[in-house]
Amino acid sequence: MMDARTAAPGAGTRTGAASYFLIESKGNWAGPNAGTFLLDAVALAEAGHRVRVLLVEDGVLTAVGTDAPEIRRLAGAGVEILVDDFSAAQRALSATTLSPHVRLAGMDVAAAALTEDGCRGVWH
Repeated sequence: MMDARTAAPGAGTRTGAASYFLIESKGNWAGPNAGTFLLDAVALAEAGHRVRVLLVEDGVLTAVGTDAPEIRRLAGAGVEILVDDFSAAQRALSATTLSPHVRLAGMDVAAAALTEDGCRGVWH
């Protein structure tokens, strides 16, 4: 797991910090380390990087409800949290069933983010 010491800011954006676009496809029940990826996102944000997380496939279930602790922690660290609209629809989830800290987004948003100069994409 990453922490603020191992996530030291690097080059990539106008402020000298890197930009990360992290895609989470696994649900919290996927194993003992399932939540580690989202904790890495928190550590990157706390180290001053721009971090966006896109929840896809079973990862969208992490954002269900108004009191999801992982989502609260991401939001508290300043991470922009996106939920794939197609994955949400396939699981009968709507904006009203998701945390107020997330927003629905299409794959066009992911494609645009991943093609930004200096953006580092990571899929889990």
